[in-house]
Parts: sequence; structure tokens; C-alpha cells
Amino acid sequence: MTIIDTHCHLYMEEFKEDIGEVIANAQQEGVRQFFLPNIDRSSIDAMLWLETAYPGVCIAMMGLHPCSVNKNYPEELQWVESWLQKRHFAAVGEIGLDFYWDRTFEKEQYEAFRKQISWALRYRLPVVIHSRNAMRQCIDVVSEYRGTGLKGIFHCFGGSLEEAQQIISLGFYLGIGGVLTFKKSGLREVLKQIPLEHLVLETDSPYLAPVPKRGKRNESAYLKYIIAALAEVKSSSVEEIARITTANARFIFQNGG
Repeated sequence: MTIIDTHCHLYMEEFKEDIGEVIANAQQEGVRQFFLPNIDRSSIDAMLWLETAYPGVCIAMMGLHPCSVNKNYPEELQWVESWLQKRHFAAVGEIGLDFYWDRTFEKEQYEAFRKQISWALRYRLPVVIHSRNAMRQCIDVVSEYRGTGLKGIFHCFGGSLEEAQQIISLGFYLGIGGVLTFKKSGLREVLKQIPLEHLVLETDSPYLAPVPKRGKRNESAYLKYIIAALAEVKSSSVEEIARITTANARFIFQNGG
């Protein structure tokens, strides 16, 4: 069984002491590739080191996370652009909007989001979208680019059936992670009506660990719990879930591996 974790921050401090063991454990569970979304300038070196240490296994993206958009965001974007000019990345990500904690830099978040989408189109890369408390707004922005060939993933999808259908109509995939296993999540009912051909798997490690590991550090090995939950929802086998979601991920990141 081959699985791809389309979104994990394995370069963060939480993994500093045991990253080799974390990757080995995930590989024992069938996880063959780990796609690493960037956060901001401060995360680039650690992310690229991990990619170098595990060539073809850990694969970097480049982008500015909306939570890192503040007064100095033009300077941060210059770093993103310079790296996109230097070499190939799997995607522009993670980018988007986050209105959960603070909307002080709402205007700047929109500007950074659109600027990075323009780079994705220029370099013919997919985008990986962060949309916390901003699902509707992110869908609206992406809708502006309908017909341009823009593609990618709405990371950590937890929205409604209507939102899922709109995202799919725009040519995007839904990133499914630990939220699927949460008791109060309505995601199970939504995904019953969404074909597997529109889904990819992710952990967002070290965040959002699935049940039964909820509240602990998340790891890519825990994709097995997400696959099991999705297999139950879709009345399918774990092998079928792995096969289809892996094919979807490879299609999105076709130049990333």
C-alpha cells in the first residue's frame, strides 16, 4: 500500500529530536512521500534541509502562510518570489486567508494571496490553500481565476457539501485529515456524497492529530486512522482509499516527485 501525506510540517521544532524515527514509522505504514508546505522566511532553511536529507521522499513547497502576513509582508513575499525563481517546488503553499485570531492585516492577506496565485500561474504550479474561518472568502478569490488552469488543494477541508462542490467545480481537491475522525465534525456526512476522485490525504503534522491520538503530536504514520475513517464513510477498503487518493496526489504534484 502506497500513501502520500500531502501536507505536513515535519521540519518544525516538534520533530527535531526524532525526525528519522517519525519518517521511518510512517514508511512502515506505507507513507512514501511527504509534501512540506512553507510558513515564512524563518522555516525555509529547516524545510530545505529535510528535503535534502530525504530526496524524493520529503518534497518542499514555497509560500507565505497567511498567519505570517503582517507589516513586513512585502519583504516576506520577496523571499518567496526569489526562491520560486531559483528552483522548482512542488507547489505554491501554503497560502490563503486566516481570520481566526486576528483580521488586522485582512487587506494584506488578500494581496499576498492573489500575488502568490499569480506566481503559481506563472510557474505552472498548483497552490495549497489555507482557509481557516475564511472558506467562503478563499473560494471567492479562487473563483476569480476560473479558466486560467489554476489547480490545487483546499488544505484541511471541513466545510459544507455546497462548499465542497464549489471547490471541486473550480478544479481543486479537498485535503482530508484528522478532522474527519472528530465526533462533532460533520465532515463524514459531507464526504459520503463526494467521490474519492476529489480527495487527498494529509496530516498537517504536528497539528490536528486524529482520534485516537487527538491532543498529541500528530505524525504522518497516523494517516492510517484517517484512511480507516474514510474507508468506513465510503464503504470501501483501505487499499482502495490509498490507491485513489495517492493517484490524486500524484496528479496534483506531477512535477514534485
